[in-house]
Amino acid sequence: MRRLRVGLAQINPAVGDFEANVAKIVEGMERARRQGVALVAFPELAIPGYPPEDLLFKAAFIEANLRALEDVTRASRGLTAVVGFVDRQDDIFNAAAVLSDGTLAGVYHKQYLPNYGVFDENRYFQAGRETPVFECGDAAFAVNICEDIWYPAGPTTLQAMAGAEVIVTINGSPFHAGKAHFRERMVATRAADDLVCLAFVNMVGGQDELVFDGGSMVVDQHGELLARGRAFEEDFVVADLDLDAVFHARLRDSRRRKEKLAVADAARRITITPPRAAVPLEPLPGQIAARLGRVEEVFRALVVGTRDYVRKTGFKRVVIGLSGGIDSSLVAAVAVEALGRENVTGVTMPSPFSSGGTRNDARRLAKNLGIDFLRIPITPMMRAFTRVLAPTFKGLKEDVTEENLQARIRGNLLMALSNKFGWLVLTTGNKSEIAVGYSTLYGDMAGGFAVIKDVPKTLAYEVARFVNDRAGRAIIPESVFGRAPSAELREHQTDQDTLPPYAELDAILEAYVEEDRSVKDLHAQGFAADTVRKVVRMVDRNEFKRRQGPIGVKITPRAFGRDWRLPISNRFKDS
Repeated sequence: MRRLRVGLAQINPAVGDFEANVAKIVEGMERARRQGVALVAFPELAIPGYPPEDLLFKAAFIEANLRALEDVTRASRGLTAVVGFVDRQDDIFNAAAVLSDGTLAGVYHKQYLPNYGVFDENRYFQAGRETPVFECGDAAFAVNICEDIWYPAGPTTLQAMAGAEVIVTINGSPFHAGKAHFRERMVATRAADDLVCLAFVNMVGGQDELVFDGGSMVVDQHGELLARGRAFEEDFVVADLDLDAVFHARLRDSRRRKEKLAVADAARRITITPPRAAVPLEPLPGQIAARLGRVEEVFRALVVGTRDYVRKTGFKRVVIGLSGGIDSSLVAAVAVEALGRENVTGVTMPSPFSSGGTRNDARRLAKNLGIDFLRIPITPMMRAFTRVLAPTFKGLKEDVTEENLQARIRGNLLMALSNKFGWLVLTTGNKSEIAVGYSTLYGDMAGGFAVIKDVPKTLAYEVARFVNDRAGRAIIPESVFGRAPSAELREHQTDQDTLPPYAELDAILEAYVEEDRSVKDLHAQGFAADTVRKVVRMVDRNEFKRRQGPIGVKITPRAFGRDWRLPISNRFKDS
């Protein structure tokens, strides 16, 4: 029986940290050798980190990446490895190096460069043209990169027709809710369609607003799952592939014989001397990590995104304004999970409009989480602002101006704590509020990282409930769930004074923002025309606010930021 043991090193690289990234790759190679792995793969652009964005315009960055590849190549003794890097010829390429026993055996250049959503690879890379197949002893394998695997008639099909029995695809596939299931279904379909074993390695960790969820997997020629890595954690996935089974499956598929004639000479073949003599191995059962539920995966993404943003930017501690509401409670719970309670400070900043319930809930939350808790009342500062502005505002009624002053006072206090102690301010606005501008520029939007900026309000409640269910106790006080949401900037204020009920608002926002549905479409779905027009106008006219807010973790398929590019100066009205 021909059997090939593959390993997938699901690592968390940091952009530009070549020394640390090389160390992770070398450690993965050592682990592969210990487990008898013949072919080990690392994620897309594992050497420089992904995505490096405009660092790719710096010649010194490209050179450092190539020097790091030399170090990784030397460390590949005794096995074959596939490692992502930036290749340089007359242009630069998103590339996979195939290393064997301390030498560079070949290079594959990514052919399909994504240029949608968060991706902008045509800005940086040239597309590859060659589709090599590597022959290593009695095994034939090929390599491709991320977007390449998503195309039904892409490189995978050509490589399989040219004789590859195993396809190794290295990935930097970012998370959004529900993507893991869709990705796994796509991989299984591709393997079964092309009658090839498919080893899919994905990176893990946070990079700015992106989170990579891992979930590396190996499937056989029928699309059956052999192994799956853990979600949102570094992992090492090992599986044994039965290459004879691939051969026999192909014998029974007569369609391949005609299709092969068209591609017989399209793929270049590269021969690799096996790094070591084959050693009989006991069959290894593949590990299949559990798939996470919808709400849990969102919580885990928030935790990983927050942890990595804080650590990779050099901060150690964060500060959060605690209002006693659901959003700040959820952000605090995420921060504690990500960074440890010793690295989180909560601040309550009551005003004359702060209710006893919210003040008590902020205090109880901080106690339940075990975090430091500061109380800084803003009433004296409100009075000072009112006194200073009184001559200018003489004869004018109080309005949203005075409400926003309160939010801006709180923002100033949080930023003062940040400056004095070196703490990163985590903002607490959710996607529903940010979408319609129900937030204060230079107030509650002031901060360094917006943890739940891509979490709709209704989902925020679900994730907060998960926090309590997971803990087996009310970390977030139950009264927070039952209270009507309010900014508490005036007497008896609730969010629904200004906005539709959140269930209705979130449904409209999902259709308009995620799906680009028109006002006419939404009205046809049963939403009141006046409500839809109001929400759409609010979304469109508040782009100037969103552009000035901090980045946050991408959770939905279309997050505000790189996914959503609405002109600020924009006279189009969908009515």
